[in-house]
Amino acid sequence: MIRLGVNIDHVATVRQARRAKEPDPVAAAVLAILGGADGITIHLREDRRHIQDRDLHVLRQTVAPPVILNLEMAAVDAIVDIACSARPEQITLVPERREELTTEGGLDVVAHRSAVAKAADRLRAANISVALFIDPDERQIDASRELGATAIEIQTATYSESKTPDEFRRNLAVLERATAHAVRSGLHVHMGHGLNYINVRPIVRIAGVEELNIGHSIVSRAVLVGMERAVREMKQAMTQHFPTARE
Repeated sequence: MIRLGVNIDHVATVRQARRAKEPDPVAAAVLAILGGADGITIHLREDRRHIQDRDLHVLRQTVAPPVILNLEMAAVDAIVDIACSARPEQITLVPERREELTTEGGLDVVAHRSAVAKAADRLRAANISVALFIDPDERQIDASRELGATAIEIQTATYSESKTPDEFRRNLAVLERATAHAVRSGLHVHMGHGLNYINVRPIVRIAGVEELNIGHSIVSRAVLVGMERAVREMKQAMTQHFPTARE
């Protein structure tokens, strides 16, 4: 069964729009877990545009195994310090630019090998599992393995933004090949970015995928039907059989 990590960043986005106390992402996390979430994912950005340090520390006291707390973060010393103190079960290192609306593309492990290695070594020393958010590229997968990552999270933005059936099939095939290469390399494979209740269905049928991290689509649905139901519906979309575009 593929795990579902629910990203609650945009609950905090709504809160920060008014610099208020609600909606509380911690309450959203509890409801997501009641809906069947296997993990809670948050991104503590350097600019603190949504998730705040307080959220991480309260979530660390709230989220307990078997549910995992997955912290997305840039490979910078100040955030690594916080992560080593909070000790979430998993860290996913991601690229980060202040002007972006959301994470754009995967972490270039090849180009930033030294910084990634330094952060990953510190996190592993704190007994935190390290995943790297990367593009579906064999060079990035190989570099992730060489740096001792436990897992990779393959970015699905390009797939999710497919405009035509042919483009959809090509991008799905890229994800399938990348997953197969990562599995042969001994890496655990996660996926995320832009997945929704429809395009998630072919993804869960890729052999070797173990975890999905989904945020915007679930939070958007939760605005209308509530977090618990929105998560439950995503779990249903992930487990029901639907034909792919190839069938």
